[in-house]
Amino acid sequence: MSAPIKLSSPATREFWEIPVLFEDADLLALEKPSGLLTSPDRYDANRPNLMRLLHEGIAAAKPWARDRQLTYLSNAHRLDFETSGIILLAKNKPALMALASLFGSEKPLKKYIALAWGIPPVPAFEVDAKLAPHPVRIGQMRVEPKDGKKSKTEFEVLEQFSDWCLLRCTPLTGRTHQIRIHLKHAGFPIVGDELYSGKQLWLSRLKRDFRLKPGREERPLISRVALHAEELSLVHPTTNETIVIKSEWPKDIRVAVKYLRQYATGPSRRSPSEADGYGE
Repeated sequence: MSAPIKLSSPATREFWEIPVLFEDADLLALEKPSGLLTSPDRYDANRPNLMRLLHEGIAAAKPWARDRQLTYLSNAHRLDFETSGIILLAKNKPALMALASLFGSEKPLKKYIALAWGIPPVPAFEVDAKLAPHPVRIGQMRVEPKDGKKSKTEFEVLEQFSDWCLLRCTPLTGRTHQIRIHLKHAGFPIVGDELYSGKQLWLSRLKRDFRLKPGREERPLISRVALHAEELSLVHPTTNETIVIKSEWPKDIRVAVKYLRQYATGPSRRSPSEADGYGE
């Protein structure tokens, strides 16, 4: 595996080491961290984003770009700001055009894992619900049966806990916030996804003898939307071979699952009032 690509934003004094998951003459797959935009924010152009940082690195002939003789990089798809995992880039325009055609036909198979509130009654289920931008809340989506765009996601329950579940999510279309809004619509919002009713996960709610040290403030076990793009499979645009790219779970999700396995294997700990407001 290639060495991580080092990026920094002097304006915000942030630094990232971006792992390389796959690379050849045409493609570059990176592991986007949570908390970094994929591309420029339509409302605030000054926020750091992965594509701008990469392009600045190429222009400045940073070692990672110079060693690869990179003059071009373009993303074939996007990940939300808080979502971590695989993002695929093209190193040349022909590769980008081929990837755009693939992603437009929804042929690449993307798999995510998510920690969600609630216990689905079946081991696998599907949500087929059209989506459209919310008419009032900027940046938010909603289910819109009449005028929304076709949206479908398959879900598989990997593990169940007292009040939570670990899901594998396979979006068959590529709408904004699709997995997040589909899980909210099904009644199982993602942990930490406050935009779509997903409340935080606290160790104090899991561990009965939890004690916080004096002067300390408890933080949630995972302080972002608990969603990770863990696998991408597609037909290579040049070789026509099927390639499968994988990304390990990030530390925050691993830690959250560890504590759930340790302390949340019994019956539900939520009162009826606490259970309100988690679904539609």
